[in-house]
Amino acid sequence: MPELPEVETTVAGLRSILQDSVLTRVEPRRADLRFPIPVDLRQRMTGARVTGLSRRAKYGLIETDRGDMMIFHLGMSGRWRIDPAEIGTHDHLLLETGSGHLLSLNDPRRFGSVDLVRADAWAAYSPFTRMGPEPLGPDFDATRLALALKGKGTSIKAALLDQRIVAGLGNIYVCEALNMAGIAPTRAAGKISRPRLALLVEAIRDVLSAAIIAGGSTLRDYARPDGELGYFSNQWRVYGREGAACLCGGTVRRRVDGGRSTFFCAACQK
Repeated sequence: MPELPEVETTVAGLRSILQDSVLTRVEPRRADLRFPIPVDLRQRMTGARVTGLSRRAKYGLIETDRGDMMIFHLGMSGRWRIDPAEIGTHDHLLLETGSGHLLSLNDPRRFGSVDLVRADAWAAYSPFTRMGPEPLGPDFDATRLALALKGKGTSIKAALLDQRIVAGLGNIYVCEALNMAGIAPTRAAGKISRPRLALLVEAIRDVLSAAIIAGGSTLRDYARPDGELGYFSNQWRVYGREGAACLCGGTVRRRVDGGRSTFFCAACQK
């Protein structure tokens, strides 16, 4: 699934095409993805000028001069394509600009979503009301994290994947950050000391920032809107590296919890 760095990279790619552009064509090519596509999306977005693009957790936000905001989620395999050579079966939403660019939201598995809300009320959008702070934002620090984890007996990995604790983290970057901070993924979240949480916050910020610079990680169908692949997978410390050597000299192991693979090094993660 595209995670925070992939969505951030996607939004940056869309911004280069859509910012200040007029949408001359908005064409949903099916009625739904994971959820129904708003029936008035075409009417409200066609002719509107894009005034801003941003991200919240794993969602992309496209704001217009009509006071509307289109919110999209890439699901498991979704990606935006810029000026595709041809429109295929899995291109489910088309946006055309006054300058002649065509963007298509391509989602073979249809686990993504497209919604439309008023821009001045986007924070009240149902998924956002339950989310914790952005991991790259000023509200995410060791104090805030310690408060959110207080008394929790669940594993630190499971806690970090809980969007109510911190927004936007996924399996890849949690594994990477825990290894960087030297914290075992199975350690009880509520029993980690404040100094170690400070190291973890720094590791989360570092690994996300590095992934954004690298254009994200390429997993199966993910690619940036310009078609280029993300290259952060070349920098993975533990993810997908079962049996390989950890930077500490230990061996990367893999375990499965709740259907998800966890990669870690028992030698340096305590």
